[in-house]
Amino acid sequence: MSAVIEPGAQPPSATPIASGAGDRSVVFSAAGDVALSRFLDQVRGVAEWLPAGCHAINLCEDRYRFLVAFCAVALRGQVNLLPPSRAPAAVDEAMTAHPDSYCIGDDALSPAPARYLRLPDVLPERAGDLPMLDDDALVAIGYTSGSTGRPHPNPKTWGSFRRSTAQNLAALSDLWPEGDAHIVATVPPQHMYGMEMSVLLPLLGPVSVHAARPFFPEDVAQALSHARAPRILVTTPVHLRALVAAGCTLPPLRAIVSATAPLSAALALEAEQRFGCEVREVFGSTETCVIARRRTACETAWTPLPGVRVAPQPDGTAVHAPHLEAPVVLADLVEVEPDGRFHLRGRNADLLEIAGKRASLGDMTRKLLAIPGVEDGVVFQLDGGDAGVRRIAALAVAPTLCEADILAALRRTIDPVFLPRPLKRVAELPRNETGKLPREALAELLKTH
Repeated sequence: MSAVIEPGAQPPSATPIASGAGDRSVVFSAAGDVALSRFLDQVRGVAEWLPAGCHAINLCEDRYRFLVAFCAVALRGQVNLLPPSRAPAAVDEAMTAHPDSYCIGDDALSPAPARYLRLPDVLPERAGDLPMLDDDALVAIGYTSGSTGRPHPNPKTWGSFRRSTAQNLAALSDLWPEGDAHIVATVPPQHMYGMEMSVLLPLLGPVSVHAARPFFPEDVAQALSHARAPRILVTTPVHLRALVAAGCTLPPLRAIVSATAPLSAALALEAEQRFGCEVREVFGSTETCVIARRRTACETAWTPLPGVRVAPQPDGTAVHAPHLEAPVVLADLVEVEPDGRFHLRGRNADLLEIAGKRASLGDMTRKLLAIPGVEDGVVFQLDGGDAGVRRIAALAVAPTLCEADILAALRRTIDPVFLPRPLKRVAELPRNETGKLPREALAELLKTH
């Protein structure tokens, strides 16, 4: 084993951009492992290659190249912009908000965004001291998904990322007590969940991550075949449902981690039985990062991560955590148990009251998804309406059912005043890369059907 890389003389608040022995694996693929020492050489090389500027949008598809570019941008003293998606409109909006920005990627995009730089096929390398970052350095601006409205920016310092990663390691490392976990992630690194689980963990923990972002079940199985035990799959309920339905054989897994959307207990249990491992769901947001976990197949309450405390208040829930400079208020409504664990009770924006009766959009969506033949679906509220009344609408993916069949099934479980009208059957829902459903995309899809 090589010695642990030691930093040179730096300000007291500066900490390494990555930790561990120089020969530890940071990223792996079918081609083999990339050692931390080579990764850092390429971070220094790309940092010198980058242009002047203050903000960079990282569009890399390859997770290793994303990692190199992310660290190089931060080392150069610039800020990584993480739009809610890599769609041209989202990229253009972020660049308009930051006129000094440029884009960096690993593909020959056509059309390419303005001020687009493609990483060289062979990444430049430069030896040197261990790259350090000041804890107060602003390294990223993450954007909310837009599932409840327009995306909002959330600045992240290196110190806040370090502290939230320490919490994640404390909450998850019991899944790999021997260390050196190998993670395959189906989520993009640009999303905050992907950032935490597939970028920060391999930078700061005993973790190596697969360079690819597999999408189809057979791709996930192939990526996992490149991993050494203990294997961890980081995914979403949408991808997990597809894996279970496909019936494909996966290499032995130590655990599956899920987030970005509610995971049903039935799906969690089915996945545990199918793949012979624990399914651990984590809860968080772009604003807070991950703050709690649970084993959904047998738990309903969420256990806060070390140092995290949630406090109900009239407009939602205040989250107190070591990595947050001040409490962050989420729209989620919670019920807290005496031991600090909590239950989610919906969101303010999801709660409806019509004719003195109350219902939840989330609960109605669960009832829609429980109908045999409905493969995917969502119940949501339309903007505007006569006399301030916002209509309830639904979209369903149900190839074997007609719209009348779906409504008839809903009538058996939903009060008639809350039945969605219109309800449209569609070929697929406009889910983004993490399985979320932006409101604007839902409204646009409804107009076209």
